[in-house]
Amino acid sequence: MRSFLRPLRSLWRDQRGGTAIEYGMILALIVIGLIAAVSSLGKVTSDMWNGVTLNVTQNGPQG
Repeated sequence: MRSFLRPLRSLWRDQRGGTAIEYGMILALIVIGLIAAVSSLGKVTSDMWNGVTLNVTQNGPQG
């Protein structure tokens, strides 16, 4: 039983990958923020072009 727990204990105490994990989490938060911003910008842009389409369709060409 002790021979089974020894590698687990050493893995639990190992802190070498902690920095990489922290950088990965920071990167994930940045990506989530960018996705939210682009999604919001896409909706605003889509609404704007839908308004332009509606105005052109309702009013037709002038002249």
